[in-house]
Amino acid sequence: MSILKLFKSNTKVEVAPVDSPSRSTPNSEKVPINENPNDVESLSSDVQAGVRAVEAAATVWSKSHLIATYVIIWWIYFVVALQEVVIRAMNPYVTSAFRKHSLTAATGIMSSIIGGLSKIPLAKLLDMWGRPQGLLLSLFVWMVGYIMMASCKNVETYAAAQVFSSTGSQAVSYILTVFIAGTSTLRNRALMLSFATSPYVITTWVGSPAAQSILAGPGWRWAFGIFTIVIPVVVSPLAFLVLYNDHKAKKAGILEDKKIDWSWKSVKQFFIDIDAIGILILVAGMALFLLPCSIWSYQAKKWESPMIIGMMVTGFVLLIAFPFWEKFFAPVTFIPYELLLDRTVFTAGIMFIFVYFNSSVWGSFFGSMLQVVWGLSVTTASYVQSIPRVMSCFWCLVAVGPAIRITGRFKWVVVYFALPIDILAVGLMMHFRQPGTGVGFIVLTQILTAVASGSIVIGGELAMMAPSSHQHMAVIIAVLNLFCSIGGAVGSTVASAIWTSTFRNNLVEHMPKGSNIAEVYASLPSQLAHKIGSPERMGIQQAYADSQRLMLVTSISVLSLALIAAAFWRDINVKNIKQVKGRVV
Repeated sequence: MSILKLFKSNTKVEVAPVDSPSRSTPNSEKVPINENPNDVESLSSDVQAGVRAVEAAATVWSKSHLIATYVIIWWIYFVVALQEVVIRAMNPYVTSAFRKHSLTAATGIMSSIIGGLSKIPLAKLLDMWGRPQGLLLSLFVWMVGYIMMASCKNVETYAAAQVFSSTGSQAVSYILTVFIAGTSTLRNRALMLSFATSPYVITTWVGSPAAQSILAGPGWRWAFGIFTIVIPVVVSPLAFLVLYNDHKAKKAGILEDKKIDWSWKSVKQFFIDIDAIGILILVAGMALFLLPCSIWSYQAKKWESPMIIGMMVTGFVLLIAFPFWEKFFAPVTFIPYELLLDRTVFTAGIMFIFVYFNSSVWGSFFGSMLQVVWGLSVTTASYVQSIPRVMSCFWCLVAVGPAIRITGRFKWVVVYFALPIDILAVGLMMHFRQPGTGVGFIVLTQILTAVASGSIVIGGELAMMAPSSHQHMAVIIAVLNLFCSIGGAVGSTVASAIWTSTFRNNLVEHMPKGSNIAEVYASLPSQLAHKIGSPERMGIQQAYADSQRLMLVTSISVLSLALIAAAFWRDINVKNIKQVKGRVV
């Protein structure tokens, strides 16, 4: 199919998902929960084991179990949201402990790349093996990362640990999204996704003081230690509840008891099916090409360093080699290109790349800026940083979810409302993120971007899910996460490159002669040690503002491209599209 054909379609259409699943009747949509899960529906025969297990379990779910499952999911998101607030506050202090504050953004580049790419093989694993098994495996990887973080001796180990923790935590969130997609109608999905993430409204007010107390008390290592204990206690019950309903389905004869073949032949076939070589080429290519932009300033010869040149050239060659491998040599491509041929799915993915690039660029050093420029405590800075999460979840729960459920359409939410507001918010950031500006104006821009980002995420998720069948749901959500991770990784790289290229020079320009520039550049506590109003502190504040302005110019330039991408979506009506079977919400 040519590119022209991808975009050649009428503006307003009603579509059925791929594989043409049956549509629900109007009456079936009048109640939130299907009271007759076993009526004329039979399990799909042409789907993989994991998908069939979900459909089978859904037919035997009791109403109380379905409610209990969503309660557990809510608590999981509560703990996930809490640890996000705490760990984000720890990050600049961890890098500062090793005298490398400028690597705050760089430590997350590899974890973002690998975390995003891991969703594709995870989707395959979930479809073959099952959701609860994948959830327990992801939990294990997450906890390995936190144990490594709590005991790390240098920033390199910390960055490696982030790969494990980010991959595991993203996988858990991904599996929860897949579960919600598999147990909710498309019409109610925006509402249920909004409900599941509503704990973010609460956790900011708990997590920020907790982060301050941990830093003032036992230290940042215990932040990771505490959650290593708490998270498994909260996540495990969901896996066991789903396993119990799988067992119920097998006992009722709805699902056959199929054992996983762990022979070498099967394992080899699994790696072929996920295109392990393609994944390695893309991971290595992106990592080798992006990381030098963050670490060049630590080399004696800067950009002329043989290591930097070698990494970038090798990364570039691998990135060029990747499409040739996929086209001519890969037995199975790990990216489902046939799903991306849908115009709405493809342009939604492109939009997510630009949106996540934008937030990663201006957000990477924002927490440090709040403390240095406006003199906020760790607690208050975390409150301001968390506004997008809090407000976006609340906004989606009370406005976006119900609006999409009533109208059945999502394109207008993103194209005519959310993205224009987000562009306005970043434009206002350029004006207000200067020393002397009141914190209230900073909060205003955070509120605007919160309303926008929540609407964008919900609308973008539906844009990628609506044209797809239940069989492809896990994979399409994995592709969605891949686009987000690529955008985030490139955004963090650009933020780190701007910071390392400009911040030290800005310090030299604005700080009094004789100041210890190297110490200030390396450590956030050293920056905060200078009193507010002193010439040194005023110089540091202006250095932050100058570097941040370049980041915001980059952000708003790319964000405008997201609006163009979203404009190409079809105006799909999701009211009567049915993707899932059994007892659903």
